[in-house]
Order: sequence, then C-alpha cells, then structure tokens
Amino acid sequence: MKTDGAADLIIPVDKPVGPTSHDVVAIARRALGTRRIGHTGTLDPFASGLLILCVGRATRLVEYLTGLPKGYHATARLDAFTGTDDATGEHVAANDAWRTLTRGSVEAALEAMLGEQQQVPPAYSAKKLEGRRAYEIARAGEVPALEPVTVRIDRIQLTRFDLPEIEFDVACSSGTYIRAIARDLGVRLGTGGYLSALRRTSIGAVSIDQAISLEELTDRERVDSAAIAPVDALPQFARVDVNDEEARRLRFGQTIPHPAPPGEVLIMHNRELLGIGFSNGSNLRPRKVLHSE
Repeated sequence: MKTDGAADLIIPVDKPVGPTSHDVVAIARRALGTRRIGHTGTLDPFASGLLILCVGRATRLVEYLTGLPKGYHATARLDAFTGTDDATGEHVAANDAWRTLTRGSVEAALEAMLGEQQQVPPAYSAKKLEGRRAYEIARAGEVPALEPVTVRIDRIQLTRFDLPEIEFDVACSSGTYIRAIARDLGVRLGTGGYLSALRRTSIGAVSIDQAISLEELTDRERVDSAAIAPVDALPQFARVDVNDEEARRLRFGQTIPHPAPPGEVLIMHNRELLGIGFSNGSNLRPRKVLHSE
C-alpha cells in the first residue's frame, strides 16, 4: 500500500521482548514524524509479537481492532505458581508433581478449557477496582478482589511437551489472559503453572507474518509495503457503498435511508473507507467518520 507522509495507516509491527507497547508507539511517532498513533491490544514487556499501530485518522478504528480475536504461541512451566502468573514473579508452591504428568493428561486439561468460561484476571493486571489498577493494589501488598470475566477459547493445542515446560498455541477472544490460562492449567493438573514466554501471532485477520520490525519503521518503502488499508483490517464487517450526496450527509452526522445488512457496516465512498455506520436494515447512521471532507 503506497503511503504519503503521515497518512491514515494500519501498520503491523513485531514487538520484541523488552519494550512496552507505549515504547513502540513512541518509536513509531519518531520514525513516522507524527504523534497521532495508537495501538490495539497491549503486550506486556516480557511478551513479543504482533502489535497493530493505527496512524492518522485510522486511530478512530482502534476500538474495533482491539476487540478482535487474538492468536498466541505460549510457553508455560508446570512446576510452580508465581505471584504474577508469569516468569517475572516469585515462585510460590513449587513442587515435583509435574513428574507424573503425561502428554495425554496435559492435552486433556487444555481441551477442557475450550469454549466460553469464567476467568479470574491475574492479580498483576490493568483491571480497575474502585479507580485503582489491580497491579497497583498487588504492589502495595494487598490482594485485589478481582471478579471473573467471560472469555472464550476457540482453539488450544499442545505443540511441545518437554516437562516441566510445555508450549501451546491458542486462539481466543479479546480480553483473555494467557497468563491466567497457564495458571489455571496448573490448578487443573495439580502441579502449579505460570507463563514463561508469550508471542502474539494474530489479531483478527492480520498475521505476524505481515509485521515489520521496529528498525524497519524508519524504512519508508518497507512501511509502505507492510501498511494495511483500514478497510482490509476489518473483514468482519459488511461493506456498503454510498453516493456523493449520501456521503455528504453522513459526514454531517445525518441518518440516511439506505438498505444494508443490519448491524455495524463499513461505509465506502469512491472505493475509500468513509467510516463505520450502523444499519437497521433500511436506514444508515454514521458512528465513526474517517474522512470529513
């Protein structure tokens, strides 16, 4: 996709282990010469993989991309729990129960996690409790009273069995904590469990194979070739074409009579994404307008 300056872009980036998601945004702002950049779906510093950056007016689509299903490749250890549910925390209740595990018992425990379920977020998470982040409460020596949230695991597959360490691939709903999957797996198996490495491999239809490195953000040709048109990053929405007059009215926030599939739709004008609207089947109302003129 050819770009021009700080255009309206969606750029898939391969975040390395170490920097925060905010660090990646700061690097991209310097490399692309614009401050109008947002990301979709935070990755912890110890995790690597796909981070989608929205540049320019594409930042208005962040909320729609953030809610897309995610894919991960995870490494877990089954010889202890940790206070953070990952390798950055101190070991708790370390034991040798993992020695009795078989590949079949681990696969069965993973399979039992498929589908919709209630998941308690990690104590060291960004969940808010009465205005405070859970990790702030935990760092103060208190135990955050986190309520379970509904998540969905669509696919989970063991890919390496080398006890006490395993690796698995997972496809899940947005908001699912992979750290909690490792922890809950340890509970099911009676061994302990925590996440020791994590790599995000997909967000919706965008794959890690499409991503560029942080260093490549300064290479305009590489950015151009990797950039995804906003409309192509949201294939889950139906597309609705509008004419010049309809586009003008939608830009002013007006509802127009227009047949379209019920629900949220992509509004297209002259082959470009005008914005996102809501249709009741016979009328179309704008929700997010990318191009105001």
